[in-house]
This record gives sequence, structure tokens and C-alpha cells, in this order.
Amino acid sequence: MARSKVAVIRTKPETILDDIDRLHDLAGVERALPKGVLTILENNLSRHFPFPAANTTPWQLEGEIRSLRARGYADLVCVQSKGEDLDGYLPIFKQYEIPVRSNFKPEDMTWSVYRPKAKMNVLDEIFPEGIRIPDAFHGANIVHLPTVKCHIDTTTSGAMKNAFGGLLDAKRHSTHSWLHETLVDLLAIQKEIHAGLFAVMDGTTAGDGLGPRTTRPVTKNVMLASEDQVAIDSVAASMMGFDPMALTFIRLADEQGLGHGKREDIEIVGDVELANQKWGFSVGDHGALGKLQKLLFRTSLVNLFAAGSEAYHDLYRWPMYDRRVFEQWKEQSEWGRLFDRYQAMGTLGAGG
Repeated sequence: MARSKVAVIRTKPETILDDIDRLHDLAGVERALPKGVLTILENNLSRHFPFPAANTTPWQLEGEIRSLRARGYADLVCVQSKGEDLDGYLPIFKQYEIPVRSNFKPEDMTWSVYRPKAKMNVLDEIFPEGIRIPDAFHGANIVHLPTVKCHIDTTTSGAMKNAFGGLLDAKRHSTHSWLHETLVDLLAIQKEIHAGLFAVMDGTTAGDGLGPRTTRPVTKNVMLASEDQVAIDSVAASMMGFDPMALTFIRLADEQGLGHGKREDIEIVGDVELANQKWGFSVGDHGALGKLQKLLFRTSLVNLFAAGSEAYHDLYRWPMYDRRVFEQWKEQSEWGRLFDRYQAMGTLGAGG
């Protein structure tokens, strides 16, 4: 398999939309995504509230839409796994006339059992009745829009993890005890069903610490892109300060020929020196709660635990702690101030 290309660039709020277009050039988006088919934009929504580094940024979404449209990708749709917009996406969808499909609404999306050609690591055992995926994903391009952040269960969260919310239904929480293997299986399925794969990762503000919902936002002013989901996750993990091949999901995907995790198999383009940075991020652990979580995730209580986690972050952490972090980010960070501009203006570009 030829070396994979990962584009890494330095950016700033004044040039972010043009920089995303440059990122597409460097990473070869038109080689990765065939034209004339549906192209799905899959947002990353780790949190209900707009916490920095947790969710797809509005400039990431707008820059992606503008650049793809300018390159002749006319049939765009956004697929989301959560509802209610607090991140400023709706004005962007309206401005650029992008339809939105919620994969949890039966009126938006139908699901059918899919029989993968590739040998599964765990999904066929977790779902012996069959692995159900959205019908609309077959034959479409997929563009993942993750952020650069830590994740308590996988150390980092990026392009491969982004498929988790869109490609699996509400029963996906049952896979958490085997999350690394699940991500590898999902990538194998994506390679079978999609016309093309691409990822644009936002590291303008990166998330350090106990992620993906509870992180310490750190300004890093970087963006990454690649058609190789393994390679982009590997480079991002390395920049955060982790050994990519020590992360099970990256190592397994590399070993199974789904992408490149080793640096010697990856060509860095763009602002090349950025890929050699080591930020010293640390993910931490859940302690005693983590042991309880692993036990619960192997029982029928898994969905109750997932709902409780959502409630904890939205009803307790947000008003008590995280809202202050968010407001401070908006006041003190140039990216936070750009977020405020989106809230006030809707979009930065001219649209269309």
C-alpha cells in the first residue's frame, strides 16, 4: 500500500475559510471523493452544549461546504446523531441550502442489516442478529468533521471515532467495552460501502484531559485533512503527545491494512513542522467509576449509564463548571470570539 498523505496547516480566524480550501488542495480531496454522488458531511457532536474542542466548529463546517461546492460537489447533506443546534450550524445550513438528516429519526433515515465482506473483530458477535447501518450511506461519499481531543476510552478521538455516532444506531453503546475493535470494524465497513472517504480535523482549539466531553481547551491554531482515516488519527495523536501505535485502534487498523498508522508510511504536507510538535496532553482515567462503567457496559444497563452521563454533563457539569470555561474561552480566545461572531452573523462567507 502506498504512503498516505496527511495535510497539516497553521491557521487563524482571519483566513480560516480560505485555509480549509488550501487544506483540501494539499490533501487531495478531489482524488479521494468522486463527484456526481451524494456527499455526506458527518458532524462531530460530543456534547449537547457548545464546549470548545468537543464539537465540529461552525467555521469547520462552513469552510468544508464552501470548498466542496466550489469544486463541483453539488449534492451535499449533513447527517447528525443529536438534535437541537447550539453550535450555530442552522444558519450555515440555511445559507448554503444543505439538508440535514438525523439518523435517530425514522422519517429521516431507514436502517437495514449489512453483511460485511471483511472479517469483523467484534461487531458480528455484539450484534448476532445483524449489523444495521443507514441505507443512505451506501454509495455515498463521507466527510468526517472531528476535532483534535482526548478520549477517556480510546486516548484520542478523531476521524475513526467520528463514524461511531453515524454508522451505528442507538444500540452502539453496547460496543463500548470493545470500542477499539469496534472502530476498526466500522472503518472496514466504511471502505466497503462508501464511494469515497475524507476527514477534516479541527485543532484550532484542542481538548486536553478527560475527554471527550470534559476537556481543557488549548489554543493550537491547526487543521488537518486526509483520505486515510488511520493516518490522520495517527498524526493528531502524535501531535497531542501520544505514541500512535500504542493506541489499539490505530495499531489494529494498520495491521489489518485499513490505513497507515506508522509515521514512516505517512507523508506530511503543508506546514510540515507542525506535525513534529508534542503538546504533552494527558487523558487521565475514571478511577473507580471506570471499573464500574466497564461492568455496566457489558450489561443491559449500558443505555441507562449513557443517559446518566448525558444528564450529568448537561445538568450538573455545564451550569456548575463548564459554562464558565466556555464563557472564558469566548472572551479570551480569538477562536472563542470567532464563535461569537458566528452566533451574531450566522455565517462568514457569501454563501452559495
